[in-house]
Amino acid sequence: MAGKSYDELLAEYRESIPELDPEQVEETLGNEADVTIVDVRESDEYRAGHLPGAVQLSRGFLEMQAAKKLPDQDSRIIAYCAGGVRSLFAANSLRVLGYTNVTSMKGGFTRWKQNGHPVDVPEALSDQERERYARHLSIDEVGEAGQLLMKKAKVLCIGAGGLGSPAAFYLAAAGIGTLGIVDYDVVDLTNLQRQILHTDARVGDPKTDSAKDTLLALNPDIEIVTHNERVHSTNVDELFEGYDIIVDGCDNFPTRYLVNDACCKHGIPNVHGSIYRFEGQATVFWPGKGPCYRCLFPEPPPPEMAPSCAEAGVLGVLPGVIGVLEAIEVIKIILGKGDLLTGRLLTYDALEARFRELKIQADPDCNYCGEGKEFPGYTDYAHFCGV
Repeated sequence: MAGKSYDELLAEYRESIPELDPEQVEETLGNEADVTIVDVRESDEYRAGHLPGAVQLSRGFLEMQAAKKLPDQDSRIIAYCAGGVRSLFAANSLRVLGYTNVTSMKGGFTRWKQNGHPVDVPEALSDQERERYARHLSIDEVGEAGQLLMKKAKVLCIGAGGLGSPAAFYLAAAGIGTLGIVDYDVVDLTNLQRQILHTDARVGDPKTDSAKDTLLALNPDIEIVTHNERVHSTNVDELFEGYDIIVDGCDNFPTRYLVNDACCKHGIPNVHGSIYRFEGQATVFWPGKGPCYRCLFPEPPPPEMAPSCAEAGVLGVLPGVIGVLEAIEVIKIILGKGDLLTGRLLTYDALEARFRELKIQADPDCNYCGEGKEFPGYTDYAHFCGV
């Protein structure tokens, strides 16, 4: 039995698949809420312009990706391509897959645009960026839209030391568009056992300068903003201005409390990490969504209970584990994906190779994050961790 030719198939699909003019499609979108527009063109065509709200499902991957991108097989679907032919073949494939209400747009995107209907031209990654982030773009939870969110994001790292180094390094590699680095110290030989942003040749250089050189060498497409100063009550508001997320990689209690309090005041997520000898912990303090640092530790401990890293020591690779966990939480916040560590304290014991999770309850009477509480102001604590 002879198979059907292309022309015969096209004629058959025109007979069996309903087609709508662009004007009918626009009217349908205005009158019906449960309609999905599916763009079956290739990714480069989609990036050049598409119908507002269209789901991109290229013809070549339709059978593979339809179930994930179009989970409701009974919802109304309008498929379109450049001229109205590929969308007919795509509509037939969707019917074969079990979709019950599929139509095609006559004349495709070309006629839609010629007739003056609205077109979205999204911000797009450059060819170099698409190559750099290719492994992200192939993940549905990231894709080009997620990568663009990371490109627009502004993240401030408090400290360019043990925790700040791996966190900033991976955030730069991931494509965070603007990374701020706050640190007032210079590179010391004792730092190099764990602070991977710095090198032996930079001993004596400001850590912010060393961090910037390393991060731009890794990813020259991002912006690094350096703040070569200590965080204190008179500059914290200015430092935090314009940033979306704060990464707490500091090593002393005065700064830790100040970072928490400023995040509570401004409603900014605070991705927190800390390390001690062989142990580390990470969590997310997000005002309005969970507890803050003061809900866990209302006041700093006495000086004798807060030894510095120099006094207590720290395993050099441990900050890499905790700093990378912080970087992951930052990216999850930006993408709006996954289960954040908000209200959960994740602890890690390197000697036991064991993670544990502790629940943190918000204190309704907390003066800093409690609902309806007036911000009480900043406190500059002193004499902790060698400060």
